[in-house]
Amino acid sequence: MAEEQSQISDLSFEQALRELEGVVRRLESGDVPLDESIDLYERGEKLRKACQARLDAAQARIEKIVAGADGKPAGTEPFDAGGAA
Repeated sequence: MAEEQSQISDLSFEQALRELEGVVRRLESGDVPLDESIDLYERGEKLRKACQARLDAAQARIEKIVAGADGKPAGTEPFDAGGAA
């Protein structure tokens, strides 16, 4: 089990998300035996938690970046992925 967790932590966010999507597709197909479905569900839950932890860490980093010079929040700023026009 520790080996499985270390394998998940070695995945990038994108790799973990792709694997999670694959797990969901297999479970939704209904073609997986019950025991394998349970194993897939457990793997999917671990992948979901890993992805959520990475998202939470990214959010914390962004909040730190928008903090004022005194370390207090300077307000929120929307992320503009398209850049200024």
